[in-house]
Order: sequence, then structure tokens, then C-alpha cells
Amino acid sequence: MWLTKAPITSALSASGVELPVIDLSGLHTGHLEDMAAVATELGEAARISWFFYIKNHGVDQSLIDGIFAASKQFHDLPRRTKMKNWSGFSTHHRGYVPFEENGTKFPKKINFNEAWDMSYGTPADHPDYLAGWRMTGPNIWPEIPGWRDAVSAYYDAIFSLGLKMLSALEYELGVEPDTLKRHINNPTSQLQMLKYLENDMPASNDMVGIDAHSDFECFTILLQGGPGLQAMNVDDYWMEAPPLEGTFIVNIGDIFETWSGGQYKATQHRVVNTGRERYSFPLFFGLDYDAVVEPLPKFRTPETLAKYPPIAAGEHLMRMTVHAFRYIADAHAKGEFSLD
Repeated sequence: MWLTKAPITSALSASGVELPVIDLSGLHTGHLEDMAAVATELGEAARISWFFYIKNHGVDQSLIDGIFAASKQFHDLPRRTKMKNWSGFSTHHRGYVPFEENGTKFPKKINFNEAWDMSYGTPADHPDYLAGWRMTGPNIWPEIPGWRDAVSAYYDAIFSLGLKMLSALEYELGVEPDTLKRHINNPTSQLQMLKYLENDMPASNDMVGIDAHSDFECFTILLQGGPGLQAMNVDDYWMEAPPLEGTFIVNIGDIFETWSGGQYKATQHRVVNTGRERYSFPLFFGLDYDAVVEPLPKFRTPETLAKYPPIAAGEHLMRMTVHAFRYIADAHAKGEFSLD
């Protein structure tokens, strides 16, 4: 049974465009009718605005405070200390990413951020890691007392929230339970702990926080600590998506656009260079590396099959990621891995 659609409140951007603020309380009650009401709102937002806020998400404020503190603690370390855990020392993109590694056009184009990247923890004897699949493998940790516990607790809470949202969107799309969740056993769900660097460079197309892009996974759940995020709307206009207290911001990724045959949309977004320090934490909710993604049967037409041919989730992620990090692009150019 579907309940009457709950009212949506909205966040008014600087451009005067509204982004929905969706109350997720119904995902936590255990009642199907409550989940269905939330699913309706999520599906509407995924079709119309593509970016939306979520509140009453169930993630404890202590975990949010803890991840901000952990990120600041790490990023405040001397660079030589952070470089001991450089992501380029791994084969599966774990650890510290200095700002000059973001993008492949440095120094012509600069993304003024650095990051600690981690993902779903895969044991060293897991077949996916032994097969050499990049983006899957064990996490690494800096030698900071209590740091691993704080970061892991936040990751686990956001990942659990992502599973609840995935179930709701399964329902909204009208597919059997676990049709989509069955692809999540050892996923490539990455958490980035980003610090945007204070600088005196003017904002421009070549001096950015993060360059314009769409996300490659199912969806992204973002915690942000300051302004700068902009999303492209249906009229190709950049609109502000500032932080709102008590919320995360969510955007649809390539996988859900494919599954829905284009009904849900992955859209371009960026972070402008404000010149101010800013922390943010996107969780890119992904699938198993070998999960084959294509339009769901109910959305298959000659047009959607031509637009969205089948692809393995991990291969798509790597084809996009190779353009996102200079050290990965260099490794590919040296033949250290193939995208074929």
C-alpha cells in the first residue's frame, strides 16, 4: 500500500532553484508503507532534480563529529608524514592523494583538494584482490591512535544507510527485493576524506575545487562542511548546493541511470575554488567489481539498449578513474594494467 505522498521541504539555492529535502524517517520504522512513501519521494527526486538533501537519516551526530575530527587530524600532519601512505604505493587506490595527483592536467589545471581514500574492506586473500582487480582490496591506515575506529564507524553507518536507500529505490522502480542488492557482496564503495586547500588563486575553469563530472556508481551520499558545491540543473544552469544542518546531499550516479534506462539521471557537478579551507566526505555507493550493469528488463527498449550497453561496474569505474588521478593514468600508460 502506498501512502499519500509526504510533503517535501526544499533548500533554496543562491540561484533561486529549489532542491528537495527528503525525510528518511520512514526507512527506519520497519513498516513497508513507511518505506514506500519515502521511496516515492526518492524516485521523484532522482527523475526531476537528480540532486537532493536527506534528513532524519539515522547517522548519529557523534559519528559525523568524529569523521570531521579524524580528517582534520590527518590532513594537519606534515606532508612528508602523509606521503608515507601515498595511494600510489598501493595497487587498489588506498591512502593519501596529494592535490597534484587529482586530474591528469596538473599544473595547467589544478584541483585544490587533497584526500584520504578508503573503501569496503577486502581481505588480502579475497579472490577479487588476488585477481588483480583494482579498486578492491584491504584498506590501509595511518598510525594515529583511534583513527581507524572513528573512520570505520562512520563508513559503516553511511554504507548501511546506502543499503536502505538502495532497497527503497528497488521498490520505487518496481523490481523484486534484492534484484539490485544481490550485486553488493564485495563492492567498490569508496569514501573520500577531502580537504579543499586554502589558496589565493581566483576561481576559473583551470583553478577549481573539483572539476565538473558525474559520478560513476549507484549514488553518492555527501557530508560537506562548507559552500562550494554546484550542480547542473535541467536547464544547464549551475545551482548552489550548500550544506544544510542535519542533512546529507545525494546525487544519482551512472549505474542507476543505466538500470532505469535513463529515467534517473546522473548529472554534472563541481566544486568551485572558494580559496577557503573546506572538508567534505562523499561515499560513492558502488557494486561488486564484476557486476554487469544494463537496463533492467522493464526498461529495455531498442533505444535504451543502444544507449546503455552492458558493462561491468568495476571496468566502468576504472575507465573513468584513470582520468581522475595522475598516478593511475601514468600506471596505465606504462602498461601496468589494461582497460580492455
